[in-house]
Amino acid sequence: MGRGMSRLLSFDAIDNFRDYGDYATAAGRRVKPGRLYRSAHHARASDADLARLGTLGVCTLVDLRRPGERRHQPSRRPVGSACAVIESDHDDGGEAPHITFLKTSDLTEASGRAFMHEAYRRLPHEAPHLDLFARYFRALGEADGPVLIHCAAGKDRTGLLAALTHHLLGVSREDMIEDYLLTNRAVDLERRAPDIARQLHAMTGRKASHGAVVAFLGVEADFLDVAFRTIEAEHGSLDAYLERALGVHAALRDRIGERLAA
Repeated sequence: MGRGMSRLLSFDAIDNFRDYGDYATAAGRRVKPGRLYRSAHHARASDADLARLGTLGVCTLVDLRRPGERRHQPSRRPVGSACAVIESDHDDGGEAPHITFLKTSDLTEASGRAFMHEAYRRLPHEAPHLDLFARYFRALGEADGPVLIHCAAGKDRTGLLAALTHHLLGVSREDMIEDYLLTNRAVDLERRAPDIARQLHAMTGRKASHGAVVAFLGVEADFLDVAFRTIEAEHGSLDAYLERALGVHAALRDRIGERLAA
């Protein structure tokens, strides 16, 4: 099993920041710690947060958000950073689907869970994610330093990409799911749900139940299963998806393993 809450790195205003390395692999090796980081967005990062980011030595940052999301919440980054940034230019010109959902749908536990299931069916096959995921895996095979991936909340797009990375590296399904679900504790969703519900009411004029907030803003193992089942239905296996859809051929897999596993 993984290190649980000790994986979390404390920042003033960057949520859900953690190390998703340091897991055992099926080959009897171990993913190196301090090489794979994941988080929520950095738009509210404090100066102290930026200083701490600088000490981690991140050499590649993958921002999984849409261009519109980046314009609305532009990232703060350390001054003079030489970090390579991977972003998507695919812009549909509209607001993010989760914002549309919050503004237009009944905020119930059932509707929140249904939205998440549909989102996870789409995620693996949308053009921006195919592009970004492929470029991320190429970076893993080339980058000598730590890589940081993030989206808005650091839970869905980021969570799926981290899980695919764990699969590629031979991390057990049990540890993969544990890492994915750590979001719920990392953001202390149970404690924060009432305040989030008030924010949603202010934004939409409608009330969201505690269950609706948790279902929409948290993660469940079934969400990841939905994405994997969708991938397997189209490609036959996760390995085939990695190779055919994302270009992770055997030589690249080997390079990634050599760089990240000890």
